Amino acid sequence: MADLFDKFDGMIRAREALNFEHASPIDVVMEQIISPTEAVIKGKRTILAGTNNYLGLTFDPRCIQAAHEALDKAGTGTTGSRVLNGTYSGHKALEAAIAKLYGTEHCMVFSTGFLANMASIGTLAGKDDVIVIDADSHASIYDACKMSDATIVRFKHNDPDDLDKRLRRLGTGSNVLIVVEGLYSMLGDKAPMKELVEVKNRHGAALMVDEAHSIGVFGETGCGVAQEAGVMHDVEFMVGTFSKSVGTIGGYCVSNHPKFEILRLAARPYMFTASLPPSVVASALKAVEILGSEPQHREKLWRNARQLHEGLTRAGFNLGAAPSPVVAVKIDDRDMTVRLWEQLLNNGVYVNLAMPPATPQGLNLLRCSLSAAHTEEQVSTIVDTFERLARSNSILSKPAA
Repeated sequence: MADLFDKFDGMIRAREALNFEHASPIDVVMEQIISPTEAVIKGKRTILAGTNNYLGLTFDPRCIQAAHEALDKAGTGTTGSRVLNGTYSGHKALEAAIAKLYGTEHCMVFSTGFLANMASIGTLAGKDDVIVIDADSHASIYDACKMSDATIVRFKHNDPDDLDKRLRRLGTGSNVLIVVEGLYSMLGDKAPMKELVEVKNRHGAALMVDEAHSIGVFGETGCGVAQEAGVMHDVEFMVGTFSKSVGTIGGYCVSNHPKFEILRLAARPYMFTASLPPSVVASALKAVEILGSEPQHREKLWRNARQLHEGLTRAGFNLGAAPSPVVAVKIDDRDMTVRLWEQLLNNGVYVNLAMPPATPQGLNLLRCSLSAAHTEEQVSTIVDTFERLARSNSILSKPAA
């Protein structure tokens, strides 16, 4: 009988070919969490520049206090799904707060952001429908497409003209759901939301925007890229996660569609998953209130993002996109990317190692994500460490600009 794991042999060989000397990403253990921006890794105090903790709210005392109080009042978990015994008053309060933030009639909260996409996309589109997705979509969007029985069409990344061409080919015989992301997590590039909405409206399709990496980051009240572009009212569905700017775990989908609530009885990832624990719900609720009412965190995040982007650009690095809280450093050589990632870690800077097939265009990336909690000195240390190690490896040959 064949070994069930034989199908992974190619992945095992690819993993072994990466030549890690001292550590690999899956072996990184944060032995002590010091703050939103520092941890002890391999016994060394390390700056965290790859955690997606954009607003730095994981240690906000108001969020921690709310979680403590919920633990004391409601216990450690709900032990049930939302449609059985898993809906507490906190879940409804959180949904109301998110709906208020977005100005929508409806909000559903899910146990993870991944499940929010699985439930929303996988349920909304059926066998007679079409889902049109950006080619660089997150794995949760691709998996949601597999879960649906819909026809799947991809368009070129961030290309409204290609979207228009694909929609013209489809004609008018099917319901069409377009799915894009506000900010793409690997390169940190932003969707051209106004142009995408214009194409969507021209063809009478519905649009879903995943604001997982843009809630708390873009827009007047932190709703995301659609709000910043002034087209939020033209987006039929917006999904997001609590595991980044909100500082905990969970996901949501908001909409004004009058039949939206039926998803609570139709979406299997909602019906058959245990609901979020009360402490998580309470901290998420407090964080949503903070991100909507305290723009100073967003302003600090953007100062840090610009400082890192300008510093790495001045040093001579090739970056993935315009300034954003995600700054991706492109390295041509795969083995050099692995070596530099390890050296950064050994020198007290943790970033994300991202390589094919997880990256667009087959790129090797050292992906940084900034936090409002980073100090100016920490950002300078990240830039200086990148530049010093890159020059010692002859990755940068020209003097800094």
